[in-house]
Amino acid sequence: MKVQIIIPEEQAPAHEKSAARRVARGNALRLGVLDNSKANADHLLRFIVDGLRAAHPLANLVSLRKPSASRPAEESVLQQLTGETDFVLTAMAD
Repeated sequence: MKVQIIIPEEQAPAHEKSAARRVARGNALRLGVLDNSKANADHLLRFIVDGLRAAHPLANLVSLRKPSASRPAEESVLQQLTGETDFVLTAMAD
């Protein structure tokens, strides 16, 4: 009997983009939340945001929702989050 081992890992792109360093303005952070529209994702994200608010001042909260978990976020949504927030929180739940 012959055993074949398959490792389902995708090779990294030859030229990966590095994330731009973000610097918070002032003491409060601008938080972005991207809900992927899966069941209970909104509850999980709200729980995390409440914890962040209790631990750190937030200057702004931008909360957006994708219309479908199976599709990527629209470019306009990504641009809005990039322009209006210091960091973005997203999660999946069921």
